[in-house]
Amino acid sequence: MEQSTRPPKILVVDDEPFVLKVLVRQLTQLGYEDILSYEHAQEALAALECGDHHVDVVFTDLQMPGMDGVEFLRQLVQRGYDGQVVLISGEDARILKSAEKLAYSRGLRVLGSLAKPATREQLQQRLHGEATPECDGEGEPKPAYPPEELRNAIAAGQIVTCYQPQVAFATGEVVGVEAMLGWRHPRDGLVPADRLLASEQYYGVLNDLTRTMLPATLEQASQWQNLGDDFRVGINLSMDDLAALDFPDFIVDAAARARFPLSRLVLEINVARMTRDRLLSLDVLTRLRLKRISLLIDDFGAGQSSLANLRDVPFDELKLDGGFVHGASRDASRDAIVKASLLLARQLNMRTVAQGIDDLEDWNVLRSLSCDVAQGGFVGAPMAGEALPAWARAWAARYAALAG
Repeated sequence: MEQSTRPPKILVVDDEPFVLKVLVRQLTQLGYEDILSYEHAQEALAALECGDHHVDVVFTDLQMPGMDGVEFLRQLVQRGYDGQVVLISGEDARILKSAEKLAYSRGLRVLGSLAKPATREQLQQRLHGEATPECDGEGEPKPAYPPEELRNAIAAGQIVTCYQPQVAFATGEVVGVEAMLGWRHPRDGLVPADRLLASEQYYGVLNDLTRTMLPATLEQASQWQNLGDDFRVGINLSMDDLAALDFPDFIVDAAARARFPLSRLVLEINVARMTRDRLLSLDVLTRLRLKRISLLIDDFGAGQSSLANLRDVPFDELKLDGGFVHGASRDASRDAIVKASLLLARQLNMRTVAQGIDDLEDWNVLRSLSCDVAQGGFVGAPMAGEALPAWARAWAARYAALAG
């Protein structure tokens, strides 16, 4: 938690008197002395409204009589509360996670959630955590740049490409990369292109972005043929790309100039970016598959990645959303979603990629489930193209130790 010049004030709300006393005692033992505690959410709101208390962190239960925790959080938002929040409850883990996501979406600065009974160490970890930035209703950062600023950035060469490596679970072989665009903003630093690709306010600009950066990406990728006989490059498409009927022809021409085989190109599609005219998107995507270009459904399990898209669009690869992959062995819901998604992909004869492989446990779990390809911090972070050969040598040594 970010420290101010004064000791932080904490407010705790829980309708169970014993639990409330334990929480206050634990926080006191951690060195927090300025603590308000209430058994009813209405009393806590009244204390906040009186203006005498500037609260930095609110701990709240969810299941409370009169006003439950979800309504209490909504009331905090309506009153302009700008401190941080920790949810703590004895409810089912899925309910707790739903409430946490709801709080994020409403713009609260959520430090996380805890199941009862919480330990002193868990409380300390939450209080020293970092709150998630304000999000919009879909959990994505709000776009903050006018379209003309992005257009000028493309012309000024402020768009850069990094590459996150992908390896085969079964053999450790380097099998490809995902090309990730970023905007090296003069004021805000590196802005991920994911903040831009799905926003309708950039409609008409993203076409320039793809047609400027994709040929250069394929030119660079053609230099990595020695990394593997089936080395693939994944490129994310925008809504502009999926609305342009000439896009398949543009791809073919760019690959021919770079001498990069179309069979090694993977176009990653987040279905939330598909144009409102789905027939137009289906026209473009079907033509791309006819040219033997792979189509990957991105972030499967999240957002709008429904089964209808697998039915209607000729996808041949599926990428599991990292939010389900990382820590799946410790979360029954994530584990069930991962297993069901892999089974579905196997039945549809689709190649599977797991993003969010961030530690050895993630690696072991997804490997045991026969997922095809790993991507994430455990394998390698996004990097400049020039760094890829050196990373590949280092990974070979790591994998040898891992397999041995």
